[in-house]
Parts: sequence; structure tokens; C-alpha cells
Amino acid sequence: MEKSLKFRSGIRPSRVAEAIIYVAVIFAALLCLLPLLNVLAISLNSKDTADRVFLIPKDFSLQSYEIMLGRAQLYNSLWISVKRVVLSIVISTPVTVLMAYPLSRKSSEYPTRKIYVAIVVFCMIFNGGLVPGIILVKVWLKLTNTIWALVLPMAVPVYNVILVMNYFRGLPKEVEEAARIDGATAVQVLFRVVIPMSTPVIATVVMFVFVNSWNEWFNGLIFMDDVNRYPFQTYLQSTIKAPDIKSMVDLQNYALVSDKTIKCAQIIIGMIPMIIAFPFANKYFASGVTLGAVKG
Repeated sequence: MEKSLKFRSGIRPSRVAEAIIYVAVIFAALLCLLPLLNVLAISLNSKDTADRVFLIPKDFSLQSYEIMLGRAQLYNSLWISVKRVVLSIVISTPVTVLMAYPLSRKSSEYPTRKIYVAIVVFCMIFNGGLVPGIILVKVWLKLTNTIWALVLPMAVPVYNVILVMNYFRGLPKEVEEAARIDGATAVQVLFRVVIPMSTPVIATVVMFVFVNSWNEWFNGLIFMDDVNRYPFQTYLQSTIKAPDIKSMVDLQNYALVSDKTIKCAQIIIGMIPMIIAFPFANKYFASGVTLGAVKG
């Protein structure tokens, strides 16, 4: 019966399954892409027809972008975010690798490994909470209104540590053993053997740190008392809640656009750096995530 069904249909079950997978992936991609195209279309539309736009602007206008890009504060906050991203990558990536490497060793090599892994997993599930974090940064470390208040609280992402740890555990042990036979120390094995073989997961971690640092806005809101020290996303969030109107010229400009087109323009401007950066790490991203998630 099964053979006759195959013959009549002319399509093998594997082809049918493959077609279903393609349809599901395309559908999921459209679910992600269409809202972004809608936001872009609204941001490029005029005030009068912004509520009736789907994917194509009905009355093309760049007024919302002219207003946003004409603010000096936007470029100041953009520079703060760039510094934050660079410092976060420079600090977080080495710390993550140095923490993940000993945790990836066997219990015979590192007897207290299971204790530290349990602590790391516990910290991933539970955190200290908002109030202790504010007390630590503002009262004890006195980092208010400094770039370090934006960098240090996110310096060791626990998920990234576990991802790199699992990737290290999946590397072939024979290469490390050969290096040790040749007289290499643990530090030399890490920097000359393990790290060169771990480009995919390191690129993935860099991408994660970049995205998290760029998109995070709450720390800027609670740790910065001066608006001029806001990072980019915090500045955008504050202007979405309350338009930045400081003069009659700003008031006249806002009269030419709607609140909806301004918000959509802000969203698109905030996405541009990630759209530019992601293709460079894309070839490493999938392999870094999947290989780092194989072992527990």
C-alpha cells in the first residue's frame, strides 16, 4: 500500500517533509520581516496618511528622519553607546573565555568544577535583584554618571559563559593532549590551541555582547542622572515617552510629523548598527550557538 501511494503521488515522503520545512521557515521569516517593513514604511510617510500605511509609503516624506538626525543629543548618545559597546566587548569576551575554560575541564583535572558550575547555573536562573544592583553600583562602587556603570554590571553574561564552556568541552581532546606532551602549559594550550579552534563561539559571544550592550536602556535610566550621559537606546526611549521639544523650531518641526512616524523613525535608526554588524558574524553565529549548546 505504501509503495503504491509513493508511485501515485510521485513524491517521496522526504520531499514532502522538506517542503513543509521550507514553508514553515519562510512563514517564520515573514513574521519577523513584515513588521519591520511596516515600521520602515510608516517612518517614510507623511503625517496625514501614517495610519493607513502597510508596506509601501503613500505619501513619501523624510521629515521624521530630518528631525531625529538634526539633534545634537542624538549624536552624543550615539557616541556613548559606541564606547559602551567597545568596552563591553573588550572586557566581557576575555573574561568569559577565561571563566569558561577551567569550567570545561574534567572533574579529575579540576575537582571543584561541579561546585562552580552549580554557582554559575544558579546565577543564570536567579539574580540579586534591582535594589541590590543599584546599591552596589551607586553606593559601594560610586559609578553613577560614568561609562563603567553601563559596562561592568553586564561584564560577565552567565549564558555566554555556559555557551563557551560547552563548546570547549566539545573540542577534540587529542589536540590538547598532543600540546601538553610537547610541553605546553595550560595557558599556552588555551591561547595557542583552544582559542584558535573556537572562532565560531567567540564570534557568537561578541555578537551577543554587542546586541545586549547596544539594546540595553534601563541601566542608563537608573545610573545616569544627567540626560547628556544617556546611551543611545535610553535617549530614544526617553524621547518616545516625551518628545524633545526645547524651542519654537522644534515645536514647528513636530507639527509637520505625527508621533507615530517619529517613533518608527527612532526604531529604524536604532536598528541600523545591528543590521550592519550582523552579516559579518552570521557565518559563525549558527555553528557557535548549536555546538555550544550540545553538551550540558
